[in-house]
Amino acid sequence: MPSAPEHPSPSAAAHPATPRQAHPISPESRLIVTVLVIAAFVVILNETIMNVALPRLMAELHVDAPTVQWLSTAFMLTMSVVIPTTGFLLQRLSTRAVYILAMSLFSTGTLLAALAPGFGVLLLARVVQACGTAIMMPLLMTSVLTLIPVPRRGQVMGTVSIVISVAPAVGPTLSGLILQFLSWRFMFLAVLPIAIAALLFGAAKLRGAAGGERSSLDTLSVVLSVPAFGGVVYGLSQLGGEGSGGLGPVAPLLVGAAALAAFVLRQLALQRSGSPLLDLRAFAYPMYTVATALLMVGMMALFGVVILLPLYLQQLRGLDTLGTGLLLLPGGLVMGLLAPTVGRWFDRVGPVPLTLTGTSLITAVLGALAFITAETSVWLVMGLHIVLSLGLAFLFTPTFTSGLNPLPPRLYSHGSAILSTLQQVAGAAGTALLVAVMAGTAHAASASMPATDAAMAGFHAAFLVAAAAGVAAIVLAAFLRNRPAEGRGTTARPGRTGRPSPRARARSRGRPSDGTPEGIYRMRHGGSRG
Repeated sequence: MPSAPEHPSPSAAAHPATPRQAHPISPESRLIVTVLVIAAFVVILNETIMNVALPRLMAELHVDAPTVQWLSTAFMLTMSVVIPTTGFLLQRLSTRAVYILAMSLFSTGTLLAALAPGFGVLLLARVVQACGTAIMMPLLMTSVLTLIPVPRRGQVMGTVSIVISVAPAVGPTLSGLILQFLSWRFMFLAVLPIAIAALLFGAAKLRGAAGGERSSLDTLSVVLSVPAFGGVVYGLSQLGGEGSGGLGPVAPLLVGAAALAAFVLRQLALQRSGSPLLDLRAFAYPMYTVATALLMVGMMALFGVVILLPLYLQQLRGLDTLGTGLLLLPGGLVMGLLAPTVGRWFDRVGPVPLTLTGTSLITAVLGALAFITAETSVWLVMGLHIVLSLGLAFLFTPTFTSGLNPLPPRLYSHGSAILSTLQQVAGAAGTALLVAVMAGTAHAASASMPATDAAMAGFHAAFLVAAAAGVAAIVLAAFLRNRPAEGRGTTARPGRTGRPSPRARARSRGRPSDGTPEGIYRMRHGGSRG
């Protein structure tokens, strides 16, 4: 006689398990993510403290403006070249090994910068720092995808967003304070103890033996990636420079575009016969593709505004670097504090309500900035920046999470590396475009109006272009699928978040693990198989 079906108790039915209870995060996973978040905060903080120090370095190192600018340009170029290799590193080595490599490079570069006797050594130190920085963010993103259950990723990615938003906000203020009272070397000496402590703590606490997937590094792909990403980023960065005429920025762009085409063809060939440096099959997942495009448009607008607002405040309003940093600090702090809450909302309602709200706020603020004047209250400018930061908080965490969620485990490292690489390209493109629009409009207007009015005309035109990018972001946000994270597996249901064909899904099944994020992590990083 068949047994009666079991029914849950009234108390269980009345109190269903929350995502936190149904999908707990192990203490080991929490520790790993915490260590990586702290390290990422340190490296991103360092990336943002240099810009306001360039005038001081020009005077003390006896170099001109184009020369000192290489401290930022070389850092950005190195990032764009190293990031594509992180997909290979994260597949081949354990989290612990990659972490030690990244933080050792960063700490070595920081020490070298603090002791640099001249510009050449300081430039070399920045390149070494950039190598470590380039590895850290893809490592953090991949670890979150591997260790955190899907229904909890929004919350954790919100915490990660604190790093991405607060560190750039604190960087200029910290740099301004140091330069106000101390030597520029203390910008690096202040960071060095924290970096070394993070290195030693991570080396002691992180576990995982070397011996992930036995993929091979394709030398030709690495060689092609240097002119491909380096040429494109350098060419874009030079487009916004003053007096860039002739083929100056065009030549590296053409070389970069040709090398990029060859790089893509090489990756497509290796997907069939070997191990690609960047596995472009991540773009077979429409949600990933839409989210990547949305993030690129958002980063173009963000990076441009990060350059334009300080220029406006310093050139037209007379603020010094410390005053500028303090004025923009509240926006960054608000963005960081709100990010975990946005992550929890994402876990409940999905991306669309959040990203549409965020892109709408961003576009409205960029449009409003196109009408400010040289007499506009700086408090109003600060208020607009806070609202802009709110919009960015609503945009980045849901977009990152919904874009990476559909990927199967074999594409985690490649998806993170591709996303980080394209962010570098988008940031360079946004900066170059908006600065070029600002400079070109101001130059054209200077023939018929006073210098201050001409400069304001340049800022107005640049902010209008940024607002147009915001409109494009609203359109892209509407194409995201509004489905909260699923409770099982690493992808959501077919047809709702851009999951590919059954054959593609079959390739990601049958992995020798217990099917949980922790199981996959143990299998790939030295633990027992499930």
